[in-house]
Order: sequence, then structure tokens, then C-alpha cells
Amino acid sequence: MSASDNVLCDIQGRVALVTINRPDKRNALDSATRARLIELFDELSANPEVRTVVLTGAGDKAFVAGADISEFEGRSPIDQFRVMSGRTVFDAMEAFPKPVIAALNGFTLGGGCELAMACDIRLAADTAKLGQPEVNLGIIPGGGGTQRLPRLVGTGMAYKLLYTGDLIGADEALRIGLVDEVVPAADLRARALALATAIAEKSPVALRLIKEAIRASIRSPLDEGLRQERTLFGLVFASEDKAEGVAAFMGKRRAEFKGR
Repeated sequence: MSASDNVLCDIQGRVALVTINRPDKRNALDSATRARLIELFDELSANPEVRTVVLTGAGDKAFVAGADISEFEGRSPIDQFRVMSGRTVFDAMEAFPKPVIAALNGFTLGGGCELAMACDIRLAADTAKLGQPEVNLGIIPGGGGTQRLPRLVGTGMAYKLLYTGDLIGADEALRIGLVDEVVPAADLRARALALATAIAEKSPVALRLIKEAIRASIRSPLDEGLRQERTLFGLVFASEDKAEGVAAFMGKRRAEFKGR
């Protein structure tokens, strides 16, 4: 199976459905799959027809069950630093300028949980299991798990999950803020696509700036984030989408946003 077979992309109108396609390996992330994901998301970033993305895993067992552990065997510290010194799939996902919805259709573990946390919105099937079990292998998360998890669930809960390596169900993940919505497994893909389609009807300019402003809130102190928000608020007034949105509101009609 080639790297392109490992990652499938189906563009449905303004929504791209991206599927990690290694069901025999529970969609584990090997080097080729990571590289293809980065490449594909660069392509989708440059495609003006695509406004939102849904990311999921093939089959009904796993979103991504973690890294492909077979690649760790015999790898030296220098080898590992070399692998992680470039642009990672987690960084590429978080930096992607359009909304990304993770549809967690099963095991979402280790690097899979880190990949989900790098997305904007996480929908989970009621059968999903999430966790960061790296400690059970004598290692630690290396794709942002020690950084993004505390921001989502709080420091104490992050310590608990990372120290124990325990897995939690979808309802518990919702309770602590690790996922944003839980739906029956049979409805997950349809719900994710419906949400992505609804978001895709909004102004692409506004969506991009909202994402940038929220990133600023994570990276910056409050006063700096507020300054960034005000700057972006002023910037959006230069867009055709702003003029269309206001005109549509005043004319009591539906806006037709062009992304300009």
C-alpha cells in the first residue's frame, strides 16, 4: 500500500473528508502516513473550493490507535531527534488555516489523541476510547500531549491521564473537555459532515481570522490576545465578505460569501 492509499480524500462540495486508511493497523501513524497527511493538508489549504475538513479513521475500531510502534525499535536518540526536527503532522494540523473537525470513530490513543487535540473540534462516537498510554511503554508523549492536554482538561486531569496511561470513554472525555460532542457511532460521520457543511457556509475570511484569534488566546497573555483580536477585527472590514454579510443582513436575505 502506498502512502497515498494510507490517506484518502473525498471532497464533497466545500467539505473535504480525509480518512486515515490503515484499518489493519488500527490506523497507526507511520512515517509515510504522517508525511502524506502533511502533504494533503498543504494541498487542501491551497484549494479555495475547500472550506472545512473532517478527519477520521477507516473502519469502526480506531480513529488512530497511536504511532506505529514498530518504527521505534532500534531507533537511537539521534534518529528520533532527526525525525522530530522537521515539521510534524501535529504542527501542520494546528497551523492549517481552515476549520478541522476530528471524527473519533474508535480508539484515539497516543499520537492519535495528540492528532485529535491539534484539530479545532472533536466529535466522538459513543464507543470511542481516548488516552495517552505512552507511560506504559516507558516513554512520554512527543506530539504535543503534555502541552495541549492540560490546556483542554486542566493540569490535574492531565497529570492523572499521563501518569496512569489510563483510557477513558467518550462520555468521560466529554465531561472533562477532551471532546466537544458525543454521538452514536452509526451517526458520527453524518454528524461531522453536517457540522462541517454548516460551517462551510460562513465567511472563509471570518473563519480564518477567528482561528488566528483563538490561536493568539492560547499562545499569549490576555492583553496581547485582545490586541490581536482588535487588529483582526479591523482587518476583516477590508473584506468583500464583510460588505456582503452586512448588506445581506440589512436586506433580510441570505449572505453569499466568496472568501474575499
